[in-house]
Amino acid sequence: MNKADLANTLAEQLKVSKKLAEDFVAGFEEIVTRALSRGEEVTIAGFGTFSARSRKGRIGVNPQKPSEPITIPTVTVPKFKAGKALKDTLKGKRSI
Repeated sequence: MNKADLANTLAEQLKVSKKLAEDFVAGFEEIVTRALSRGEEVTIAGFGTFSARSRKGRIGVNPQKPSEPITIPTVTVPKFKAGKALKDTLKGKRSI
């Protein structure tokens, strides 16, 4: 399911216009992105937690020249940890 499919499904389920559903999805995206960029976590009970984590820099290998080491810098990456209800649904222990 891509972003457009999500908006269409959301519009049908909430009985709102497709445009309004697209605005909901875009708004959610923007809110989560802003929170993560400020170092905050976004937790949706039962669904999961979005967070930003720092991945340490390290020395790697240039795949084009294996004898040449390269420095991989420290970078901040997004992380999602699934909640219990989502995990249980996917394991088949709970139905939607």
